[in-house]
Order: sequence, then C-alpha cells, then structure tokens
Amino acid sequence: MSSHLSLQKPARSGAKTIFSVTSGNFLEMYDFMVFGYYATAIAGTFFPGDNPFASLMLTLMTFGAGFLMRPLGAIVLGAYIDQHGRRKGLLLTLGLMATGTLTIALVPGYATLGVAAPVLILLGRLLQGFSAGVELGGVSVYLAEVAPPQRKGFYVSWQSGSQQVAVIFAALLGLGLNHLLAKEAITEWGWRIPFVVGCLIVPFLFWIRRMLEETEAFSQRKTRPGMRQIIRSVGQNRALVLAGMLMVVTTTVMFYMITAFTPTFGKTVLLMSDKQSFMVTMLVGISNLFWLPVMGSLSDRVGRRPLLITFTILMILTAWPVLHWLVGSASFAHLLEAELWLSFLYASYNGAMVVYLAEIMPADVRASGFSLAYSLATALFGGFTPAISSYLIHITSDKAMPGVWLTIAAVCGLAGTLLIGRIIQHYPPRHTITSAGATL
Repeated sequence: MSSHLSLQKPARSGAKTIFSVTSGNFLEMYDFMVFGYYATAIAGTFFPGDNPFASLMLTLMTFGAGFLMRPLGAIVLGAYIDQHGRRKGLLLTLGLMATGTLTIALVPGYATLGVAAPVLILLGRLLQGFSAGVELGGVSVYLAEVAPPQRKGFYVSWQSGSQQVAVIFAALLGLGLNHLLAKEAITEWGWRIPFVVGCLIVPFLFWIRRMLEETEAFSQRKTRPGMRQIIRSVGQNRALVLAGMLMVVTTTVMFYMITAFTPTFGKTVLLMSDKQSFMVTMLVGISNLFWLPVMGSLSDRVGRRPLLITFTILMILTAWPVLHWLVGSASFAHLLEAELWLSFLYASYNGAMVVYLAEIMPADVRASGFSLAYSLATALFGGFTPAISSYLIHITSDKAMPGVWLTIAAVCGLAGTLLIGRIIQHYPPRHTITSAGATL
C-alpha cells in the first residue's frame, strides 16, 4: 500500500479546493480573535462582580480552557478522521465549532440566567476547543493529500493563510463597530454582533464543505484502523509526535505573540492608543497572508528543512534584540517595523513547518498524530503566550522579555527539526507523504 501523492490526479480546481477546506479554519480563528477583542465586555455580561480585574481573569480563564481541550479533541476527533475519512471529519468539526459559537452569541447574561450563564459560556468554549484540536490537523492533512506534486507547500500554507484572513476580518469589523456604536453600546450588547456574524456564515460554510470529495490517499487505503489501533499507533510514533510538538511550539508562540499579544503589548507596555495597536495587528495579518504562500511555495523548490533551520536561527539571533530596540525607542512606526519583521520570520517558518509535519506522519495516524502534536504545543505553550509574556515583564521589569520567550520557542523549533531528521533516519515511519519538496 502506498500513499505517495504523485499517483493522484491533480485537484479539479486548486483555488476552489483550498477555499472549501480552509473555510472552517477561518471560523475557528475568527471566533478566537473576537473573544479576545471583547473579553472585557464578555466579562461584564457573564462574570459581573465588584472587582473588574477578577471578572476579566475569569473570562480569560474560560477562554484558556478551550486550549486545554485541544489535545483531547486531537485524539478523539483525529482518530475519527483517520478511521472514517477527511471529508466527514471536517464536516463534524465545523458542526461542533458552530455550536460553540452559537452558544456564546445567544446565551443571555448573568443578570437573566444567573450562574447558568457563565457555565453555558464555558461549555461553548470547551466545545470550540475540542473541535479546534483537530481542525488544523484535518485541514492540513486534506490539503497535503489533494495537492498536486511539487505544490504541497503552497497548498498547505493556506491552512495558516485562512487564519490571517480571519485576523484581518475581525480587526476590520472591530474598527467598524467602534466607529458606528458608542462604547457603552458595545459593552452592553454590541460585542455579540461579531459572534452573530460568525453564526450567519455557518450555513454557507457547511454548503461549501459538503461539496468536498474524499482524498484519494484515504480512499485507496485497504484497511481502516479502529480507535484502539490508531491510539496504539500514535503511542508507537510518540517520538515523532513529541518532536513535532517542539516544532509547533515555535510557530504557535510566534503567532499568538504577533496577533493576540500585540494589542495588549502596544497599549499597556508601549502606551500606544487603541487605534494604533489595532492597526498594527491588522497589518500583521496582511503581512502574514502575503508571506505564508510565498514561503510555502519556496519550500516546494528548496525543501522544508533548509527553511526551518534558517528561520529558527534567525529568530534566535534577532527576537530579543528587535524587541530591545523597540522598547528603547517606542513609536507606532517602530512597533510596526518590529512586528512586520517577526511576521516575516513566523510566516517563513510556518510556510514550511505545517506541510513538513503533515508529510512525515504515518498514513494511518496522519490526522491524529499531526493534531496531537499541534494541540499539545498550543495548549502548553502558544495559547498562554500573552500571559507568559506579561508575567515575564512583571517580574523582571524588562519590557523586552517577550523576546526571550520567542527565543526559547525558536530553540524548541530548531531542536524539533533536528530530532525529526534523526528519528526518520533511524526509524522511518511507514507510508509518509513524499515529494521533491519534502527533503526529509
């Protein structure tokens, strides 16, 4: 049995396939960004109290609980995808994600439901986190398996590219609401509008995902392992999963640093205005969207590992110096320059990393193995990047300390890349996706 995708027919329409499969990925990141943008208003609605800080922390803990559900979703839903197919799995994750979004959008506040309100919001976030645990893996594996030869890097880069579209869209919607509504209206009820918008596009997302075809790589498999077999196989490939997790630490820490943490860093540390911080975040999303497919295509030409090694080394050498320079002469222009440099590093690394991780996972656990590596890194490191960065600044009084966290993450990525090379050399996994661009 072989899963070499060179035997497959090219996708009927590359753009249509990419759009169809990444649509749910867009919704996941859109929900994440909206929840983060309106955390203060959500706190007042569902966690009221005499202490605003405590209310906000409860909201952020509810938000963070979603990350902790990701590894469980990776195992359970990843096994479902590996057993029942990529298409069915992507429809299931979209349904779970939509249910969580609908819950947050429509549940009445604490004043109406009492303690049931925050409980329902927590359940909504847990459901979103559970589905997100395999959404990235399912999308990445699907794109890797349907991509024409020599274009896997470009195709898979749109998994992350769709997230950047969500960042840009959420930022533009936020700017529009701030322009049209008074601050009091947004705090009282206006924050629900972005969630309702997310719910309104769900039927369209279901419609386009239902048109997806199953990948040939999955359809041609003669055996379909059960849940126990998949979990056992993931355990047998644990070294590959853990090394993959180290690689993902770099990309997930970088992403949450330059998107989720930028507004907080700009406003509270560099004392920028809300508008300035918001604008930088939107421009970072545009920069990411440009560089991801460019560097994904470059990885198809020169191989994955050269890019992974080059850009982790660049992160190690420049992350702290760039932030040290920024805090020493803080301005809107300098914040934008620093963030755009970090955006270039992130997108260049991620454009090669995601497809590489999909390529080296064995066929029988491709979705579950990829998703587990990704969700562990996000749950343990990336999702807590804003909190870790703020804490490092607090205990050291050094505003450039987030650069140290980025450096540690880059070291993890370099170590993971080198370890995977050794693992494959000594214990080559069966039925990996190979291509000229893979350069295993």
